[in-house]
Amino acid sequence: MSKINDFVVRFANVNGTGSASANYMFAKAIFRMGILVSPKNIFPSNIQGLPTWYEVRVSDKGWVGRRDGIDMMVCVNPQSMKRDVDSVKPGGYFLYDSTKALHSEFIREDINYIGIPLMEMCIREFTDPRQRQLFKNIIYVGALSALLDIEFKALEDLLAEQFAGKEKLIAPNIKALKLGVQYVHDNFKYPLDIRLERRDLIKDSILIDGNSACGLGAIYAGATVAAWYPITPSTSVVEAFGEYAARLRVDKLTGKNNFAIVQAEDELAALGMVIGANWNGARSFTATSGPGLSLMNEFLGLAYFAEIPAVLIDVQRTGPSTGMPTRTQQSDVLLAAYASHGDTKQVLLFPSTPKECFDLTADAFDLAEGLHTPVIMLTDLDLGMNDHVSEPFEWDDARGHNRGKVYNAEQLENIDTFGRYLDVGDDGITWRTYPGTHKTKGSFFTRGSSRDEYAVYTEEGSAYVRNMDRLVKKWNTAKGMVPGPQLYQEKSKHSLGTLFFGTTRFSAEEALQMFADEGIFIDAIRIRSFPFNKAVEAFIADHEKVFVIEQNRDAQMRSLLVNELNINPNKLVSVLNYDGMPITADNIYRQIKSIKN
Repeated sequence: MSKINDFVVRFANVNGTGSASANYMFAKAIFRMGILVSPKNIFPSNIQGLPTWYEVRVSDKGWVGRRDGIDMMVCVNPQSMKRDVDSVKPGGYFLYDSTKALHSEFIREDINYIGIPLMEMCIREFTDPRQRQLFKNIIYVGALSALLDIEFKALEDLLAEQFAGKEKLIAPNIKALKLGVQYVHDNFKYPLDIRLERRDLIKDSILIDGNSACGLGAIYAGATVAAWYPITPSTSVVEAFGEYAARLRVDKLTGKNNFAIVQAEDELAALGMVIGANWNGARSFTATSGPGLSLMNEFLGLAYFAEIPAVLIDVQRTGPSTGMPTRTQQSDVLLAAYASHGDTKQVLLFPSTPKECFDLTADAFDLAEGLHTPVIMLTDLDLGMNDHVSEPFEWDDARGHNRGKVYNAEQLENIDTFGRYLDVGDDGITWRTYPGTHKTKGSFFTRGSSRDEYAVYTEEGSAYVRNMDRLVKKWNTAKGMVPGPQLYQEKSKHSLGTLFFGTTRFSAEEALQMFADEGIFIDAIRIRSFPFNKAVEAFIADHEKVFVIEQNRDAQMRSLLVNELNINPNKLVSVLNYDGMPITADNIYRQIKSIKN
């Protein structure tokens, strides 16, 4: 039985052999055919030599989460071949370099083998040693185009775009593609029973990674300062910001940059620079991952207590310690929510798509300045570094930047005494000033130590309590300012519910459909922010059991819900995944099914 636009292809390569561009071309060609595609780059933390995989899911139904099982394995890495053979679904295909005979330990009776002498063909057809290595990858892409019915023109167009200005490189790449096509035509029946058909599902969607979306979101938010220390998988956030800023943040008359990017000596220093820039009136941010967030805790406490805006984008990876730097997880939830010592609570945002990365990055700056507090956006490696089909980004040019409660010179002139920590509006949010706003009014000491409403140092317990209670009031105000959750039904209809956030979304949605196909219906809510608002509390209250789907060992979101909403822990049932790979719908289905039974 043929499977059209519904299969998974995985490439097994050696890191540093030029396979990334060939594999990306494969995924993008399918995207150009109007078909929904979801690529995942599974790479090691070293520069060269270890196994790397690139997994592409194709789905007419719009499912873009990972799926169990591989339909087509393209294996050109002897190191991982046993593991790769074992991962192919019964009836699936194993394409390999047959320049050398396949060892008997890699033979299975229930899968199909497609041997193509890739290295032999490269040695015969090309003389340059580097080309021989690189074109082995291009040949297998050509072979796949024949086996899976990829439109050859889509590949030709991509090569023309990739090598624009270097046209002499196009012809040998086209030659390598055609070598793969011809070998399939001469030796195999094609296309296979898994194949592609052109669709019109993409419309105006784009293919982009979350880190780039965050960088662009910071541009549109009005950010002019980024301070950072490079760390996988967040490095490309600031790199993207720099690339966009070089195009969009340069004075047209003078040619001077209207932005600053500072690589600090460590993550703590980076956040210190961000806090200083925001205190001075600039919009500033940093990006990091779990180890960096750990180091930043001290200054996050300072920004929380001194009430200085700051935006931090945390692209989560597996921990603790160094962990697995190039694998994904959602394991910084509790660290971020209560970052720093003492009684602190930090505002969190949980995007699930590149478009939400763009939108919520822009919103983060408004929230940080509106609340005079740090805002931490928790993405993860899967969202940050992998390409995703996304709705196009939109921006309303009439939208202004919400700078929050900031006195100008005229307002200060009409105030007898400025109190930096006076709760004038009874919402817990005080007024601040930018340095130099007024010649004589509006100055204050910014300190991490206890102070009264006028920023005067004090160790009086009653003043400290008043300040801490006001921060709680501000926290409650924040509940009405942060993005609300996504509810998948107008009102709760069933006894069971699911709760998820971030990139668990896509596999969770597919798992819910798997249950629905069996006549089992489960309500759903997707959390987009912390603090939780009443809609989250009401959803949990309306259901007998709520399955909390998350990608960490210790059920951190469940713990946060129990702690913040005083929920009976028995009501929340954990569905967990923490092997470093994005959770699959099959995994969610199995866990809920076993608990339900």
